[in-house]
Amino acid sequence: MRIIMFIVFFLLVGAFFIISENNIQMNNTENFKSFFSVYTSWLFEIFDNTKELTGYFIRMEWLPEK
Repeated sequence: MRIIMFIVFFLLVGAFFIISENNIQMNNTENFKSFFSVYTSWLFEIFDNTKELTGYFIRMEWLPEK
């Protein structure tokens, strides 16, 4: 339950950060489309970075040298 709450909190804070940094007012459809575009690109960047980090950690040599 805590993990889900953390993820929701993280996504909401990210949304508020995007809205405030881009001065987007969510009062019309055009601004909402702009927000949705920036928000989805931000989510894809997070996914790509997570994928890259996971690949890096998988390729690391975790056993000590003898």
